[in-house]
Amino acid sequence: MLKTILSVSGKPGLFKLISNAKNMVIVESLTDKRRMPIYARDKVVSLGDIAMYTDDDEVPLSEILLTIEEKENWGKASVQSTAKPEELRQYFSEILPTYDRDRVYDSDIKKLINWYNLLVDSGYSFKEEKEKEENQEKAESDEKTEKTEE
Repeated sequence: MLKTILSVSGKPGLFKLISNAKNMVIVESLTDKRRMPIYARDKVVSLGDIAMYTDDDEVPLSEILLTIEEKENWGKASVQSTAKPEELRQYFSEILPTYDRDRVYDSDIKKLINWYNLLVDSGYSFKEEKEKEENQEKAESDEKTEKTEE
């Protein structure tokens, strides 16, 4: 699911990938549902490719969003992205206790909270998406097992 949700540098909000073309992609804004072209010169990042630094390794954004969703009982984040930096860091340390305090900036936490709230407003459920991915992976591994048995 997060592979098709995009962040475009210089444009506020998140976008859903609709179609690919040679030098551009067509996206739809999650906030107002307007469609627009995004060209190859624009910096585009899929949320599925983003991870946050921890003291040991990196944690995919999907796991962090799922943790927030469970903490907030499938509702919006209890802290606003406009909160004081200390409050943001305190909140994020409850979500990801081992996050790297030197490489994860306050602006990253603000952006994460904004993205989470935007996705919740758009009706995304990270738990349902994780279950779909697990079921798909299980089906693929079962299919591979059947082919090797033949």
